[in-house]
Amino acid sequence: MSHSSEFIDPSVPPSGAGCVECLATGDWWFHLRRCAKCGHIGCCDDSLNRHARNHFEETGHEIIQTFEPGEDWFYDYRTDDEVRGAPRLADPQHHPRDQPTPGPAGVVPRNWQRILMERNERERND
Repeated sequence: MSHSSEFIDPSVPPSGAGCVECLATGDWWFHLRRCAKCGHIGCCDDSLNRHARNHFEETGHEIIQTFEPGEDWFYDYRTDDEVRGAPRLADPQHHPRDQPTPGPAGVVPRNWQRILMERNERERND
C-alpha cells in the first residue's frame, strides 16, 4: 500500500541523530523511529517515553520509519500495520553506527533491561 505526500515527505531530513525529547531532558531510549512526514526522531514503543508515538498522537503524522542501522521498514500507527511501497527518505537513513543501542552513550543505566522488563510487567498487570 503506498501513501500520499499527506503522510510522507521524502525530501525532509531527520531532525537529528537521537530522540529529540530524550536529548532535551537527558533521558535515554531503546530504539529510534523517524517521522516520514516531518523527520522528527523519537524513541520507540519499547522505550520508556515512547516519544515517536507521542509525536503521532500530537501531530497526526502516522507513518514512521525505523532509524536503526540495517533496517528499512515503515509502519503506520493508525492502521497498526507495515507500510509497503514507501519512497526512500532523505539521508541519513539511520543514526550513526557508532551510537550505541540503547542510547545515547553515557546516559543509559546499567540495568536498562530490567527497567524495561519491569515497566512491561506493570503494564500487563494494569
